[in-house]
Amino acid sequence: MSIILGIDPGSRITGYGVIRQQGRHLTYLGSGCIRTNVTELPLRLKQVYAGVSEIIAQFQPDAFAIEQVFMARNADSALKLGQARGSAIVAAVNHDLPVSEYAARLIKQAVVGTGAADKSQVQQMVMSMLSLQQKPQIDASDALAVAICHAHTNQTLLSLAGQASGSRRGRYR
Repeated sequence: MSIILGIDPGSRITGYGVIRQQGRHLTYLGSGCIRTNVTELPLRLKQVYAGVSEIIAQFQPDAFAIEQVFMARNADSALKLGQARGSAIVAAVNHDLPVSEYAARLIKQAVVGTGAADKSQVQQMVMSMLSLQQKPQIDASDALAVAICHAHTNQTLLSLAGQASGSRRGRYR
């Protein structure tokens, strides 16, 4: 069993989602958004760091997964997004959490089945996969999708490791 914290970073709104993974079974634990309420970037980064640290203290996750930076049309926006990611990652590392990063296309592929899915498709699949009765906020559903992607990646790696060790045993008998 492990608790996974997924983060959808942003300098104004950072989504978070927390799930419990028990084998192939995923359970929703919580989600929401860290909303920064100041205009100066350094203070927004401080709020992202503090918010992620508070979530880590509340849920005590075993793993931290975050969306990688993508190239936006606006270089300034991409830089601010990267700095928000950095603040969240530093919060995780300061709490001794292993950090995993996933590309947006991989996250969408893991949750919806296509890397070209839109946000509403991701939101619908997250609701279905976690048996949610209400739609989470878009940023929160994106963060839950990051956590689900991490859970699926871990499950696949464990399955592959089991197959590899099983096939090795078979060869040497």
